[in-house]
Amino acid sequence: MPDLPLPLDFRRAVVTGGAGFLGSHLCEALLDAGVEVVCLDSFLTGTPANVAHLMEHPGFHLRRCDITEYVHVPGPVDLVLHFASPASPVDYLKLPLETLKVGATGTWHALGLAKEKQARFVLASTSETYGDPQVHPQPETYWGHVNPVGPRGVYDESKRYAEALTTAYRTTHGVDTAIVRIFNTYGPRMRAADGRAIPTFIRQALAGEPVTVAGDGEQTRSICYVSDLVAGILQLAASGHSGPMNIGNPWELSVKAIAQDVIAAAGSDSPIEFVGRPVDDPQVRRPDTTLARSVLGWEPRVSWADGLARTVQWFRDELAAAAQEEAHSSATTSGTTSRTLDLREPSEAVPPVA
Repeated sequence: MPDLPLPLDFRRAVVTGGAGFLGSHLCEALLDAGVEVVCLDSFLTGTPANVAHLMEHPGFHLRRCDITEYVHVPGPVDLVLHFASPASPVDYLKLPLETLKVGATGTWHALGLAKEKQARFVLASTSETYGDPQVHPQPETYWGHVNPVGPRGVYDESKRYAEALTTAYRTTHGVDTAIVRIFNTYGPRMRAADGRAIPTFIRQALAGEPVTVAGDGEQTRSICYVSDLVAGILQLAASGHSGPMNIGNPWELSVKAIAQDVIAAAGSDSPIEFVGRPVDDPQVRRPDTTLARSVLGWEPRVSWADGLARTVQWFRDELAAAAQEEAHSSATTSGTTSRTLDLREPSEAVPPVA
């Protein structure tokens, strides 16, 4: 359970992308805090399985919805959390136009909903707005170093545009907005084949395969456990602060060290294999969290060792359950397993990205 400012002063929230990795954890935390939740998701990259455990909750409502189309939510809403977007490299490289459209048209519609309902609006932005940074660590005042025509540009620029649009709605229409810049996050419900480093490393280590590290592995990342991130986001929502605000763990370690720690946590003897590094892969990534500490009193609480152990165990349990279901399915029908954990290699030849 995230460390939240309880009770949250919201009665009914809309979460776009609510069946995604982060969105599902937000839905769960809001329900735990007594907030009714309307979860909107097109299931382009999210999955109903992420919120299946919430379906019996009387305050949870799931709607299949493409936020890039006109959206209407009946009844009062006092918080809109816009988290709909492909976010992993495999997804946004495969879905570049969809990524740009949800950052532009999707954000426009989500802001319109907040304006209609006179609701607080929180935009899920990203540390990718800083690009391959030339300032380290990255404060919110840094404008970034982004290649708009590189392969990552579709995601980076969709979020930079969304930030500009959110700011314009605040200044022009008086919508109560906030922008959160999310740094690398990990935890249960990540897709094993989404191309990001931690789930890729865990999948490979549990399978006894070589753990593929991009480049020489000396590039750094700062990674935050999902419950800490959710707490920071909801504290920002409750604060009335407009942001942008960095939420992430300022503790920095190399990608190679992450791989080594994953192998150890999995009890694996997998070797590390160095592979080609993606275009525009940032050399460093670390949030300056001074603003979050001073305004919210927020800082991450879950240690890397603890968070990693929880995440590895979740993947281990999912693998075991998938294997059990597959065995049962094979014994009864010729169909395939119904488990949603995607254990295939990414369809695009993309090295894992942290």
